[in-house]
Amino acid sequence: MNLAPFWLAVQFLTRLPVPRAVDFSPRALGRSVVLYPAVGLLIGTILLAARLLLQDAGPSLASALVLLVWVLVTGGLHIDGLADSADAWVGGHGDAERSLEIMKDPRSGPIAVAVVVLLLLVKFGALAELSGGLPLLIAPLAARGLVPALLLTTPYVRKGGLGSPLAENLPRRQALYAVLATAAVTVAALGPWPLVVAAAAAWTLRAMMLRRLGGCTGDTLGASIEIGEAAVLVAAALA
Repeated sequence: MNLAPFWLAVQFLTRLPVPRAVDFSPRALGRSVVLYPAVGLLIGTILLAARLLLQDAGPSLASALVLLVWVLVTGGLHIDGLADSADAWVGGHGDAERSLEIMKDPRSGPIAVAVVVLLLLVKFGALAELSGGLPLLIAPLAARGLVPALLLTTPYVRKGGLGSPLAENLPRRQALYAVLATAAVTVAALGPWPLVVAAAAAWTLRAMMLRRLGGCTGDTLGASIEIGEAAVLVAAALA
């Protein structure tokens, strides 16, 4: 069994160690997207283990430490995409080229900081309200299932960007199966509402991407993951 696409997905989406011999061919990059939900499940397993280890701590402290582990495991990759997207949407003033240029700027403005802080607060609040650990296991999986869903339905607009080979070499049939499997697992584990809320958030973000940029970028996909995770947690906490 060829595990290269899986290890490639792990290396791209996390800061977890992987075998050194990772295949970076365009075909492997495209196939790795199909396994993003599996990497999400791996992340969720780590978070659930952390939560179980902290079961004697108060809900606020446990939630803060789990959130810390979450950021460390992912290396803040998707948070960076969220921050860049927030800056671009405010600073771009409706212009696609200007928005794309802002996303490439490594500096973060006040709106980026505010959006990241607010999203982390939402995640923290939801974690503190959740009595069970199942949403913590499923949220990273469900959110990463949004990436193949968006790439299947949305043009990738930054030619030569980091996500360009992912979009160009995506195996569409396998990606569709991955999206459907992710949806089925999410509904089976949490019921329909977390999936409905996450899908509605993703569809809204997709509409914003199309209207502003004509499609998606790596940054907007990262933002979708962060917002998708928050949506699943909030829906599960309110259910």
